[in-house]
Amino acid sequence: MSATGFSTINPSTGEPIEDFTFYDAAKTETILARADKTFQSFRKTSFFERAQLLSQLAVSLRKNTPQLAKVISTEMGKILSEAEAEVEKCAWEADWYAEHGPQIMADAPAPTGAVNAYVSYLPLGAILAVMPWNFPIWQLTRMAIPTILAGNVVLTKHSPNTQRSSLEFERVMLEAGFPEGVFQNLILKRDDVVNVINDPRVQGASVTGSVRAGSAVASEAGKVIKKTVMELGGSDAFIVCEDADIPAAVAAGIRGRYHNTGQVCLAAKRFILVGKIADEFEGQFVEAASKLRAGDPFDPTVQMGPMARIDLRDGLHKQVEASVAKGARLLLGGKPIEGKGAFYPATVLSGVTEGMAAFDEETFGPVAAITRVADLDEAVKAANASQFGLSGNVWTKDIDRARKIARDWYTGGVFINGVTSSDPRVPVGGVKNSGYGRELSHFGAHAFVNEQTVWIENR
Repeated sequence: MSATGFSTINPSTGEPIEDFTFYDAAKTETILARADKTFQSFRKTSFFERAQLLSQLAVSLRKNTPQLAKVISTEMGKILSEAEAEVEKCAWEADWYAEHGPQIMADAPAPTGAVNAYVSYLPLGAILAVMPWNFPIWQLTRMAIPTILAGNVVLTKHSPNTQRSSLEFERVMLEAGFPEGVFQNLILKRDDVVNVINDPRVQGASVTGSVRAGSAVASEAGKVIKKTVMELGGSDAFIVCEDADIPAAVAAGIRGRYHNTGQVCLAAKRFILVGKIADEFEGQFVEAASKLRAGDPFDPTVQMGPMARIDLRDGLHKQVEASVAKGARLLLGGKPIEGKGAFYPATVLSGVTEGMAAFDEETFGPVAAITRVADLDEAVKAANASQFGLSGNVWTKDIDRARKIARDWYTGGVFINGVTSSDPRVPVGGVKNSGYGRELSHFGAHAFVNEQTVWIENR
């Protein structure tokens, strides 16, 4: 990356893909002015008109799946089948909001006795989205679809290494019939993002990314009293109780940890094994992980592509080495795969405890950390002993016990006997350093609105 621009790099080969130039002040102003002008008309469209546009977006996404999936896999290394599934998930979200959006956004009656009162959900304006690379299209739709449903317009500063993915999504939005200016990319240097946050035409910001990025944007937005939503990653615990279905828990744990080469905020990262089942789970887990093959994301026999960048791969390896140096046992993997690209094998660490990088930090890659505990109280304590609180899993046949564990767990979501996922029907978001606010469901549609009270007295 230079002062004027950057190149995207294919993480499978290490070869350059495409060059981009940062937008200057004049081009940025053109985009901001267009966003504001479009908002003034788009805010007046009905919820039913916006829902129809979302239906058309679902059609356009499915039509463009081959091109979008190819770009995703080339830019960040996701295996092609997962990239195709990502696009389909975006289309499903568009369909869901098209169906339920008018009801979600309708005026809500407020019982006040003899007085007629209601609450309207009115759009705020242009909302800045600072988005990551790990789900280049899904992260865009997760934020943008409900935000646009509310009548706002979206400006996206995407991660540089997946810039083409975001530009392709902008093209698909236009193809679906959205007015120019409803969704626009801003290819900016990090320092120039501050100017956008400070611009009075921008009314809020949403960040999915690191704690550092979220803190920086939230600090700047706070200075100018603008609303923010933060989804800042996690170190999700996966508790396996003594009565759990071990083969099912292992299969779920493998999917939850190694999907997308482990580069998932909501992924299971810390496996907390209770009592006597530890040996059985650990043995089956290592055996299953050993069968995962990393390689060319376009090869249908491959289960994991490369990590998205060399520096991310190297940073993950340092976390593994630091954990082993403090006493963790390396059961599988643990060394970068030789040759071109940012490949790292499925890795399993055991004996992981507080004070080790694999326990204390987010390991954003294919590394599973196993911690053994004596009982459930110790399991919940270990799960909560994290700076993060995004999501978690618990495996047990005793659902009442699982519900109790959920209430004692400081995390944004608990998935009982299942794999964590983001779904438009339920909110996603976290607590502690995982952030605040929620995306998806009606919470996401109401994240950037003016909840306006209307109070009518008949005289």
